[in-house]
Amino acid sequence: MAAADNGTEQTDRSMSLVVRRHALVTRLTHWLWALALFFLLLSGLQIFNAHPALYVGQQSGFEFDNSILSIDATRTADGDVRGVTTFFGHGFDTTGMLGVSGPVDRRAYRAFPSWLTVPSYQDLATGRVVHFFFAWVFATVFVAWIIASIINGHLRRDIVPSGEDLRGLPRSVLRHLRFQFDHGRRYNGLQKLSYAIVLLIFFPLMILTGMSMSPGMNAAWPWLLDVFGGRQTARTIHFVIMLLLVLFFVVHIFMVFAAGPINELRSMISGRYRIDREQRQREAGR
Repeated sequence: MAAADNGTEQTDRSMSLVVRRHALVTRLTHWLWALALFFLLLSGLQIFNAHPALYVGQQSGFEFDNSILSIDATRTADGDVRGVTTFFGHGFDTTGMLGVSGPVDRRAYRAFPSWLTVPSYQDLATGRVVHFFFAWVFATVFVAWIIASIINGHLRRDIVPSGEDLRGLPRSVLRHLRFQFDHGRRYNGLQKLSYAIVLLIFFPLMILTGMSMSPGMNAAWPWLLDVFGGRQTARTIHFVIMLLLVLFFVVHIFMVFAAGPINELRSMISGRYRIDREQRQREAGR
């Protein structure tokens, strides 16, 4: 979600150099995506609560046995109501988080709890309005980012890993596991690969699977459902991509704090990024 610039703003002390790492278009798209994805997640969970189950195939219902995930509230033999999440036929008690949540005297019987949905109360219509609005924001920003990144070379230079980046992946992984971070102008191979997967695979899949669940798009592009193996499979892929993006976000935030939050956040707000002398010498020697 980030881009690197080539410009150097100024030298600062003998130990470091401040460079202009992130272009304006990168910073704008980064924060617009963050805003859109936040509301897409919470409104999407609101929509999921209306039918808290995932299937594979074109159809679903009582007569079909193609469910791979469901979240329900089930009454036990002693009269208690428990939340049960079933995954590929195996049930897990998830009372307190999924299926059944809230204080004992004010139990909520819904797949995801109120604090994880927009709006917090059960309202499918409002959830769909919020979801569709931010879906258009997300898709529009993505198209703008693709066009700008092709024009300014950011996609080729900073996102798609080169052969050298791929050969250096074992070293990049090892350094990250040791919490040894390169504070340089350019991304290393592991960062490029991560951003390439998110931006060039996850984001397009999220958009296309969302479109395939729209009746209007089904009429305009009927072949889109065939690409994903049916509406229910598309819905499942959409949900899985959402989970993967949440995982990426958690790791991303952790890495920001581990690598130096002030420097990282400043670069995504103002574009300025401080690199150290050793990293500067390594880049100069390439």
